[in-house]
Amino acid sequence: MQNKSMWMARGVVLAAGLIVAVGAYVRGGDKSPAVGTPAPDFTLNSQEGKPISLHDFKGKWVVLYFYPKDMTTGCTIEAHNFQRDLAKYDAKNAVILGVSMQDEKSHQEFCAKESLTFKLLADAKKEVSGKYDSVMNLGVAQFPRGIPT
Repeated sequence: MQNKSMWMARGVVLAAGLIVAVGAYVRGGDKSPAVGTPAPDFTLNSQEGKPISLHDFKGKWVVLYFYPKDMTTGCTIEAHNFQRDLAKYDAKNAVILGVSMQDEKSHQEFCAKESLTFKLLADAKKEVSGKYDSVMNLGVAQFPRGIPT
């Protein structure tokens, strides 16, 4: 019985080590902006095809969120929650900017279908997602960080 407990303990330690190692590999680095430093500026096109820059919102709070994909269950729920609370953000002088690696057309269709009025930004080249360390490298492909949907 003691031998069995020892092997179970080794298995748990091995599993924990594997989880840490895989997590470090998937994370791929810690390039996200440091707390207390200015957010890196960027310019991306919105769902309307118009360029939007972070510096356009100087003096406002910006909720910059990255999401994996338009029209998916989790991302739709997240977008609906931001839309539902938009008046609260406006009252606090805050804007919502959603970023994903899909194009303007996909964002336009998503906004029309789901009645979203805040800006969704197209980062098809993954430049901004990379600056903010929001892309996971799974060895075979890169995916936006976030809750899989």
